[in-house]
Amino acid sequence: MYTPTHFQETDAAAIEAMIEAYPLAALVAQAPDGLVANHLPLLREGDALVGHIALANDLHRILDDGAEVLAIFRGEDSYISPNWYPTKAETHKAVPTWNYQVVHVHGRIRFQHDRKTKLALVGRLTKRHEEAENGTAGWRMADAPKDYLEAMLDNIVAFRIEIVRVQAKSKLNQNRADADFNAVTEEMTGRGKAGLAARMQGIKKTR
Repeated sequence: MYTPTHFQETDAAAIEAMIEAYPLAALVAQAPDGLVANHLPLLREGDALVGHIALANDLHRILDDGAEVLAIFRGEDSYISPNWYPTKAETHKAVPTWNYQVVHVHGRIRFQHDRKTKLALVGRLTKRHEEAENGTAGWRMADAPKDYLEAMLDNIVAFRIEIVRVQAKSKLNQNRADADFNAVTEEMTGRGKAGLAARMQGIKKTR
C-alpha cells in the first residue's frame, strides 16, 4: 500500500479501534488459479485474527495451512472538495481528493475443523456483535435448537490468521495548512462522518 510518511497511522489504539469498528474485512489470498477475495467478519485476538467460512467455500481446500493472506479493514471515507479549503480563495492551489482510513493485516492462515474450536469461535463472535447491537437482549446460541445449531456448525470451517505485519493509513488532509485541515474536520462533523472527524480531532495536535 502506497503510504506517504504524513499519512502513516502508527497509533496502535487507533488501529485496534478501526478493526473493532469495521470488522468486515476483505480477505485476499493467492490461489493456484489467481487471486481470491472473500468478505468476512474477523475478530482480533492478541497476535491473531479469527473467523470462519462456509464449508462449501473452497478456500480451505485450495490454500495450504500457513499460506500468506492479507486482511483489509476499510474504515469511513469521504470525497473532499477544494471548495472546503479556506486557502483556495487565496492561492487557488487545490484539487479534489479522498479521505479514508484502512488497515492491512498480513498473516498466515490455518484452518480448524474440530467442533470444539468452531463452537467457541462462533460463541465469541456472536457475543461480541450481539452485545454491541442489542445489549442484554442479544441473541444467544442457546436460543437455537441444538440439532439445528450442530448442523450449522457442521457447515463451517474456522480459521486463525497469525499476524505477521500490520500497515495502517489515515489519509486525513495532514498535508494541508491548518486552516484547511480544521475546515475539513468541521465539514466531516457536519456531514455525519463521525469516524473521520474523530480521528482528525485526535491527530490535530500532533500532525
